[in-house]
Amino acid sequence: MTKHSVHVVGGPTASGKSAHALDLAAKHDGIIINADSMQIYDGLPTLTAQPPEEDKQAFPHLLYGALHPNEPCSAGNWREKVEPLITDILSQGKAPIVVGGSGLYINALLYGLSPIPDIPDEVRAATNQAYEDLGKEAFFKELQKRDPIMADRFHEDHSARIIRAWEVLEATGKSLSVWQEMPLLSPPAEWQFNVALVMPERETLYDRCNQRFVWMLEHGAIEELEAFIEAKQAGEISETALLNNALGVKPLTAYLKGDMSKETAIERGQGETRRYAKRQVTWFRHQIKENKNVAKIETIS
Repeated sequence: MTKHSVHVVGGPTASGKSAHALDLAAKHDGIIINADSMQIYDGLPTLTAQPPEEDKQAFPHLLYGALHPNEPCSAGNWREKVEPLITDILSQGKAPIVVGGSGLYINALLYGLSPIPDIPDEVRAATNQAYEDLGKEAFFKELQKRDPIMADRFHEDHSARIIRAWEVLEATGKSLSVWQEMPLLSPPAEWQFNVALVMPERETLYDRCNQRFVWMLEHGAIEELEAFIEAKQAGEISETALLNNALGVKPLTAYLKGDMSKETAIERGQGETRRYAKRQVTWFRHQIKENKNVAKIETIS
C-alpha cells in the first residue's frame, strides 16, 4: 500500500506553529489547513492570531475565517470539512499541512471519531435556529429532557457540544452517546501522519504570549473588536457565538465599556493567554501517541 504523508503541527498558542508550518510548506510544496477552533471563524482575525496576508499569499491557507461566527463547529464538524480537503490536496501531488492548537480537532483527525452519519444541512440549520430562538438555558433544559445522558456530560456554556448532541439526535433518532459507543471511524489507512509538536520552554512561551497580545493591539485588534461588538448589537452576531470566548475578548470589551483600564485589560488578556497555553502544553504532552497512522512524533522546542 502506498503511504501518503500528512503533516500535523500542534502545540500551544504563540509557540511558533505557523512559522513551522510555513517552513514545511516551502520544503514539501504544501497547502496549510487550519486546526484552530477560533481561527476558523470570520470576525476577529487579528485577535485570534490568524496568519497575515503575506503568509496566505506565499502558500494556500484553508479554513481560516471560513465560517460565520454564528455557525457552531465541533471536532466532528471540523473533521467532516478537513478530510475531503486532505484527499484533494494529496490528489494534486501536494503536501497537506494541518496546523493548530485545538487538541480535540487534531485528536479527531489522528485517531478518528464515532461513525455518526453526515448531518443534513437543513437539520443543522434548524438546530442552530432553535438555539437562537430558545437561548442557551432553555435549549440546554430541553436537551436534558430529550437526551439526559449527553446533557449530563456538558454545561450549558458548551454551546458547540450541546448543539452537536441535539443535531445528532434530530438527524439519526439516536443519542450521540449511542454512536460514541460504536467502533471509531479511523482515518484512511494509507494516510501517514507526521506530527510536529512545537513546545518552547515555559519562560519563552509565556514571553511570546505577552508580546503577541500587545502586538495584536498595535495592529488593529481593538478596532476589530469594536466592529464585532457593533455587529452583535445589530443582531448580526449572536451573544452565544463561540467567538465571544476568544482570548482577550472579555477584558478588552470591559475596557471599551469603560469598566477597566487599558493596562488592566492587557494584563488580564495576557494572563488568559498564558493559562490557556499551559493547558494546551499539558494536553499535547499526554494525548498525542503513536499508532498505526501516526508514524512519527517530533517535539520542537
